[in-house]
Amino acid sequence: MVEIIVAKNAGFCFGVKRAVKLAEDSSKLTLEGKRVYTLGPIIHNPQEVERLKSKGVIPLEGQELHEGDAVIIRSHGIPPDKERQLREKGLEVIDATCPYVKAVHEAVVDLAKEGYFIVIVGEKKHPEVIGTLGYLKESGGKGIVVESLEDLKEAYRYERVGVVSQTTQSEKFFKEVVGELALWVKELKVINTICNATSVRQEDVYNLAPQVDVMIIIGGKNSGNTRRLYNISKSLNPNSYHIETPDELDPSWFEGVKRVGITAGASTPDWIINSVRDKIKKICSELSLSSSSR
Repeated sequence: MVEIIVAKNAGFCFGVKRAVKLAEDSSKLTLEGKRVYTLGPIIHNPQEVERLKSKGVIPLEGQELHEGDAVIIRSHGIPPDKERQLREKGLEVIDATCPYVKAVHEAVVDLAKEGYFIVIVGEKKHPEVIGTLGYLKESGGKGIVVESLEDLKEAYRYERVGVVSQTTQSEKFFKEVVGELALWVKELKVINTICNATSVRQEDVYNLAPQVDVMIIIGGKNSGNTRRLYNISKSLNPNSYHIETPDELDPSWFEGVKRVGITAGASTPDWIINSVRDKIKKICSELSLSSSSR
């Protein structure tokens, strides 16, 4: 009998649950004849985005907006000037920005006011980071986004440096950046804005991956926090696989396996996690029957 262990903290985090709930509530506006859009995918999970589309909540992809349309700011947030533009157009703006992302915006504004050069540890093209850069620009501050230690060179020119992080960043890399800066700058102020939901999901993987034969990580291929979970798992267990749906499961992964671990990124709904677990059970049962009939 194969044991399947689902990580305690797999799946939706608080901010994503809140964003999806706001999107579902906003879908009722379609009954009043309103059009409801999200600024890009509401979360980084294509399957959940499709589910919400079926309810009339559509990702904005070049459609022309008209006064009275409802627009949902997704969990990643947007630059403040873009939000103002939406409101000036007479759109109904529904702000689903994660409160933890808003905390990053506040930290950047505070550091800028205090005169620090700001290092944002994160992915330069990630929508959350783009939104944060908007707040940095509006505050009149200076700063850079750091994806690798090589990106830090510009920061070494400044005596006073402040550090924040994209909420879903790797704790390990964040520590490396802070440690490197501490060697080079005179004054360093660090505000750890990595969301606790990210930390506990990564800790789950560190604990679970070495204890199982196969590790399955579920989440959108466009989800940064899911990719980081996969990278951590792969470093600890070579039999780690990143999938979006049960259809991607390969029966050969489970031949001779006794323990399977499952985790999922913060944008992965329970219904997908449950469907993957059920498919693994079915695969393992069929492999067991096939083996016993030989």
